[in-house]
Amino acid sequence: MKHYLHRVELLRDEVPDFGIYPFCLDAVRELTALELHPKVSFFVGENGSGKSTLLEAIAVAWGFNAEGGSRNVHFDTRRSHSPLHEYLRLSRGVSRPRDGYFLRAESFFNVATHIERLDEEWAPEPKVIEAYGGRSLHEQSHGESFMALLTQRFAGRSLFILDEPEAALSPTRQMALLSRMHQLVGEGSQFVIATHSPLVMAYPDATIFALGKEGIRQIDYEETEHFQITRRFLNDPQHMLRDLLE
Repeated sequence: MKHYLHRVELLRDEVPDFGIYPFCLDAVRELTALELHPKVSFFVGENGSGKSTLLEAIAVAWGFNAEGGSRNVHFDTRRSHSPLHEYLRLSRGVSRPRDGYFLRAESFFNVATHIERLDEEWAPEPKVIEAYGGRSLHEQSHGESFMALLTQRFAGRSLFILDEPEAALSPTRQMALLSRMHQLVGEGSQFVIATHSPLVMAYPDATIFALGKEGIRQIDYEETEHFQITRRFLNDPQHMLRDLLE
């Protein structure tokens, strides 16, 4: 399978100051280059490790709107993204994706509102919401709207950059996400995902990058803290609860 996005490189010589945000983040300060998997790459790490900041910068450098959506979505509810994208070099494949999408769980509400505004103000035919199944995303639960995006809007031969897609999904729906991802990978799509979910990061044909105080390193699934803590809890929940609550 061919990459759409091969490599992410930090232009270190152009960084103004590694003592200021976001360059002071351990994961960014130690970053040189990442070789992405042609199918699925995961960024994992503790809150504040920089995984969403890096993912956002990759998405903006690719041409996506900072708040999410396809490359055709252009709006700015609140300009809060970092300048990191200005210091990244993306190596793209010869094959170009037919489509793509940047999903940010925290701002998907804003994307849904933008879609409704477009359909009200410009009345295009077909309406934008038809690509999401035809039902207003605001009239669905957060999880239902995510699944509508996955099943209706996402298509093959695309680049998908997803920031914590599990945020609104039950464990059953997270497994449905895995199934849909596998279908789209089989249709020539590539995913780059930041996640906390041990279910989502279990996708078998993937590269996992762990972000932490030592920078960024590639690890196996069973090495992730997410897997190890979840396994310990499920193996003996009462023991772990006693340790936590006493």
